[in-house]
Amino acid sequence: MNAPLSGPSLRRQRPHVAVIGAGPGGLAAAMQLAASGARVTLFEKDGVVGGRTRTLTTEQGYRFDLGPTFFLYPRILSEIFAACGAKLEEEVDLIRLDPQYRLVFEGKPNVTLDATADIPRMEAAIAAIAPGDVAGVRRFMADNRVKLETFRPFLERPFLGKRAMMGLGMLKSLAQLRPHQQVDQDLRRYFNDPRVRLAFSFQTKYLGMSPFKCPSLFTILSFLEYEFGVYHPRGGCGAVSDAMARVAERLGVEFRLNTPIDRIAFAGRRAMGVEAKGEHFATDAVVLNADFAHAVPKLVPNHIRKDWSDKKIERARYSCSTFMLYLGVEGTFPELPHHTVLLAEEYQRNIHQIQNGSLPDVPSLYVQNPCVTDPSMAPAGHSALYMLVPVPNLRHGADWSVEAPRYRQLALDRLKALGLHDIESRIRYERMVTPQDWQDEFAVGYGATFNLSHDLMQMLSFRPRNRFNDTQGLYLVGGGTHPGSGLPVIYEGARITARLIQDDLALLPVAQPVLMP
Repeated sequence: MNAPLSGPSLRRQRPHVAVIGAGPGGLAAAMQLAASGARVTLFEKDGVVGGRTRTLTTEQGYRFDLGPTFFLYPRILSEIFAACGAKLEEEVDLIRLDPQYRLVFEGKPNVTLDATADIPRMEAAIAAIAPGDVAGVRRFMADNRVKLETFRPFLERPFLGKRAMMGLGMLKSLAQLRPHQQVDQDLRRYFNDPRVRLAFSFQTKYLGMSPFKCPSLFTILSFLEYEFGVYHPRGGCGAVSDAMARVAERLGVEFRLNTPIDRIAFAGRRAMGVEAKGEHFATDAVVLNADFAHAVPKLVPNHIRKDWSDKKIERARYSCSTFMLYLGVEGTFPELPHHTVLLAEEYQRNIHQIQNGSLPDVPSLYVQNPCVTDPSMAPAGHSALYMLVPVPNLRHGADWSVEAPRYRQLALDRLKALGLHDIESRIRYERMVTPQDWQDEFAVGYGATFNLSHDLMQMLSFRPRNRFNDTQGLYLVGGGTHPGSGLPVIYEGARITARLIQDDLALLPVAQPVLMP
């Protein structure tokens, strides 16, 4: 049972909170807790902040987003900045993209669709592919506007017990949320052409899931793009993490980089602090912002975790992984949009291959060419190309020491479907990240890039809770806890967790704190 903190620690003038991990969730939690008057120490195993939301800079001057490559639905983070006495738009230059991305439906011939939040233009683009589906666009937008407002309250509050899912509001929402349907099924109410449905459903890949398996709630992902836009932070998504760190430092957060945590110290089920590099840090609360499957078995004793024991973590369902290439290339590609998604002709077969643990033989592919928007991402006359191929996670046993060279060549060959035929001879910098690398180098459990799967039995109360199950004083943020993965959702999760700690430690949130000089 989870219980709020109580006792002598609450009488201290400034409760001390340790945050483990300087990813987006950890940074957002640290900002808010410091703004509420807590003393916050943020521990990060790497020498930079951001976790996977960081920007890699090479000696040659190429810049690559490591993980997320765009910014979506800035409202939540903007509100967090405002609550911390800062303005997101003054800290980060967010460039709205139009078109948002290009979809290439592979076939004979290929068909392209430049997706835009300008609805009349989007309708015209769909009319060129499937005239009969044009009428569904505005119905989809109107219905999902209602769906988001219906479900938003459940994304903004904690689910600390299964009874929380049985409230009248949740029961009333079921007709709108259609939990018995998957995304592709739900979209059939609006669109007949499978390519148009893909234009509004491939976004389930942001959760590492298939549109043919993902709950229909997540049609709101594409709705958010078309309603609120897709943004590129100038300098890469790491610019957002850097801005969060700046605000946190101004609020007094102490950063300890290059400091991995050895263990969380417990007295019974209560987290009493952390140990790092042989030093003990006593705290009133601990916030864990690390990959759930990787960190929890290492840092939280198994005998404490009845709800999420080692066995349950091993049996849980996880997202797919990704095979990555980061390429510094001589030359520019003005004809290639900022974001391009190549959807294989046999897209559904690809999905089944990934779900069954096989490497797709003709994979779909995502390519980012940020220099068309932001020339600072590469030296003059060069490009920084980011390539992502969805693949199975490590639970399916692929040997990437064997598969990596073959898959690298396959990914490069797939660029020809986008009209890029002479890439390999122009590569001046290259980095590859396989599922094995995600696990070994970046501490991602099972190499599952998008964390725990978002099926119905791993959402809300069934997901690891923000005040972590069976413990006291230990809280979670990040994609492995409620409400789930994706940057806006992680920021919202950090806001939920911060409010729980503020309540438990009797902190008073302040709307406009005085920033430290």
